[in-house]
Amino acid sequence: MKNGIWSPAAAGPVASHRLLRLFALNGTDEFGREIGSILGHSLSAHEEREFEDGEHKARPLDPVGGADVYVIHSLHGGPEHSANDKLCRLLFFIGALKDAGARRVTAVAPYLCYSRKDRRTKANDPVTTRYVAALFEAIGCDAVVTLEVHNETAFENAFRCRAVALTAAPLMIDRIKATVGSEPLCVISPDLGGGKRADLLREALEAVLGRPIGKAFAEKRRSGGVVSGDLFVGDVDGATCIIVDDLISTGGTLVRAALAARARGARRVVACVAHGLFMPGAETALADPAIDRIIATDVVPPFRLPAGPVRDKLDIVPAAPLLAEAIRRLHEDKALGDLLVF
Repeated sequence: MKNGIWSPAAAGPVASHRLLRLFALNGTDEFGREIGSILGHSLSAHEEREFEDGEHKARPLDPVGGADVYVIHSLHGGPEHSANDKLCRLLFFIGALKDAGARRVTAVAPYLCYSRKDRRTKANDPVTTRYVAALFEAIGCDAVVTLEVHNETAFENAFRCRAVALTAAPLMIDRIKATVGSEPLCVISPDLGGGKRADLLREALEAVLGRPIGKAFAEKRRSGGVVSGDLFVGDVDGATCIIVDDLISTGGTLVRAALAARARGARRVVACVAHGLFMPGAETALADPAIDRIIATDVVPPFRLPAGPVRDKLDIVPAAPLLAEAIRRLHEDKALGDLLVF
């Protein structure tokens, strides 16, 4: 803990009298091993099988009766499995754990699929955040942990079981410190809805750096898939600007905010996101020189991003220490306050 801010360097092994089991499903197994290493607790054995018709099964091989079980699976689409595949596998595995007598099962989904659709914007729109929550609850999941969810209020209200929304701010602090100098700093939200996320990072930076940091936001309106909005509020002249968002998809939102900041005299622009999806088009949009550096966690590996100028300015921050710390505290029944978005 530094200046009241948890630091990844503080992560340590888990200690509790209750039996702990850690599982990581295929596709998130390397990330799971990193978490297990930090906790001093190796992954438990399980089996995953594919069938000829595309169905699958997963079952624990180590006993889980009476255990406190954490299942790690990041639910982003990938080269082998879609988000739908991963969600289905995670839900079925949680069901198998409950059937096998697990005392408590926590789904650790650093990237939670379908969380961006958290409200109706058109007639008869689905609210998939709520539907996904219902699926986790129906299968018997006791808690869901995720990182930098799109809308933390909608996430918490969708679940009746425990819902833990971690902030990526502690992961970004040291990397930002190494990137900036003594010049003025300003944290920018690329839309009004992300103001709380930007404020959390700004306050954490102020506590660690011991100096005031400005804030700004750019307007963004989306209608029919078209993004617009010209309003920009905040003084960024001569400052290094940190644009903070939950994710990068095609990069258009970040580039719009960066161009607006540059037009108002920003000296340098660094983008900080938890989830780098880097969908097609991002390799072109984010190559814009308005953005000098991109900091993202490894929750979603940048497998879609080809070698080139965008990959060259990408700085990946390991998220395993933060997830490990959350698991340790949950298992030891300790407070999570300084790790949360609120």
